Amino acid sequence: MKKRSLIFSVMKKAIILSMLFFIYGCIAQKSTEKFKWEQLFNGKDLKDWQIKITNYDLNENFGNTFRVHDGNIQVRYDQYPNFGNQFGHLFYKKPFSYYLIGVEYRFIGDQLEGGAGWAFRNSGIMVHGQDPATMSKSQSYPNSIEVQLLGGTGAGNRSTANACTPGTQFVMNGEVIESHCTNSKSLTFNGDQWVRVEALVLGDSLIVHYVNGEEVLRYEKPQTEQGELIKFGSISLQSESHPVDFRKVEIVNLEKYANDPVKLQNAVQLLMAEKRVAKQ
Repeated sequence: MKKRSLIFSVMKKAIILSMLFFIYGCIAQKSTEKFKWEQLFNGKDLKDWQIKITNYDLNENFGNTFRVHDGNIQVRYDQYPNFGNQFGHLFYKKPFSYYLIGVEYRFIGDQLEGGAGWAFRNSGIMVHGQDPATMSKSQSYPNSIEVQLLGGTGAGNRSTANACTPGTQFVMNGEVIESHCTNSKSLTFNGDQWVRVEALVLGDSLIVHYVNGEEVLRYEKPQTEQGELIKFGSISLQSESHPVDFRKVEIVNLEKYANDPVKLQNAVQLLMAEKRVAKQ
């Protein structure tokens, strides 16, 4: 009888645990359903985006640099005689403050003649950036935090999702980082493979970079070079002389949790529990 009682007790506990896991799973599933990815790129055209290219007026798309073809945002230079430091940025129509942005990109083809050596297989996602309407005509980059996108050279290591700081700086390990670029710990991605990079941006407190679902860099207190904290800003994609495709630009807006640290932390944990990897 003791043996039967023990077996019954174990089975009872197992059933209760199974029910708890089932209930927890349902709650988690219900919670994650609240976080809808908003597609900033509709896959058809550049509606809702603005263009700024160095030495050209806002929305003058010199050389048809930014275009949509085969469902991708394409950055191309076939109408350029040479690059001539005509750096370009494609801005989404409105700023954001608390969010998770996901971008899938690939480098293709050859770099345009006249592009700098460092710009080989180089692009970026600019976050917490200035309004493009406030950029001077000759300005090369918006003041922003750059989630730098790099492709491998075919020899050696070259990380992606690094952090660069045109007109800005940030804090890491308690120190203000004033150097222009800080490397992540990502793998190197050679060839024309698709890569997914995500950036978690939480106002003026925290920014975290992810590559194919893996955290590769984190830092705090994004700020101007004068030390003023940056709470929000524009999002843009770069043109730096190497052809690049963007097939997905999507965002989860976390603004409604900005004033509730517990709910914000829970939302971030639920979002990052899923490892999102670019499909080839």
